[in-house]
Amino acid sequence: MKVGRLEFRNRIVMPPMATGLSTMRGEVTDRLVEHYASRAEDLGLLIVEHAFVAMEGRLSPNQPGVYSDTLIPGLTRLVEAVHEHGTPIALQINHAGGVTTREVCGVQPRAPSAVMHPSRGTEIPAALSREEIEGIVGSFSDSANRAAEAGFDAVEIHGAHGFLLNQFLSPLTNRRGDEFGGPLENRVRLPLMIIERVGKKLGGDFPLLYRMGAEDMMPGGLTLEEGVRATTKFVEAGVDITDVSGGLIGSRPPGPKGPGFFVPQAEAVREATGVPVIGVGGITTAEEADAIVRSGRVDLVAVGRAILKDPKWASKAIRNLRKQ
Repeated sequence: MKVGRLEFRNRIVMPPMATGLSTMRGEVTDRLVEHYASRAEDLGLLIVEHAFVAMEGRLSPNQPGVYSDTLIPGLTRLVEAVHEHGTPIALQINHAGGVTTREVCGVQPRAPSAVMHPSRGTEIPAALSREEIEGIVGSFSDSANRAAEAGFDAVEIHGAHGFLLNQFLSPLTNRRGDEFGGPLENRVRLPLMIIERVGKKLGGDFPLLYRMGAEDMMPGGLTLEEGVRATTKFVEAGVDITDVSGGLIGSRPPGPKGPGFFVPQAEAVREATGVPVIGVGGITTAEEADAIVRSGRVDLVAVGRAILKDPKWASKAIRNLRKQ
């Protein structure tokens, strides 16, 4: 499969999963390079865990950063190590918003509204001003440009799992009365601004992914119907691939967790937008991944915990399926 200049040799995606292997300043370490290089063989795409775009958007102490030009050489080293395996690599960029802490980010957390996250919040954040919102747009744009300079093949904007862009989208965390709050058309405004600014900065041929929290799975939260409508707007603004997961509920919803538990949401997004989607959720075997792709419900499958457990999962999956 080919999307723009991004070529997939198969449909296996290693999704972004936090490792805590960077320095306190977000710099790439030898351990982080080894972590990804050891898992890169035979993947269709490797997506590096969320890198924070601004210090006030950092979620955890040893999270990778992309907020400064000084971090580019380390990121380049990571890209080159993965490219040695012939694998394309994307960087996920993120702002934690109201779910970070003063201890980690150095200031009172910022969010759409002074409302604590319903499940992950630990303190009441400050509501972002219009000027601060514009600064966040610039931080995402500059960070995406740094990723491109470092040699990444694509960038993924993180809009899921209760982080800042998801907080703007959800009526549970966005109680604003200005042009960024209220109806869905206003709540999508910040993600759209970021998508358009990043696209303008990188050019139309640079692949742009969006990690979409398709629904909150909480009373009064973002519904799947709203999530599909929002994703349609994101695709119209320049998103090439949607990586569909949960909203405020996070990456692991309650209840049964059979293989592909977020595939129904991905299928709904795919039908509405027509662009390739990544399906995810509890997929552990080659047979499960292959069946989901062959069903036509999604275009790519993300295999997370199984690849963390076995760095050679992709190579083994290919061998096992060929034997069959």
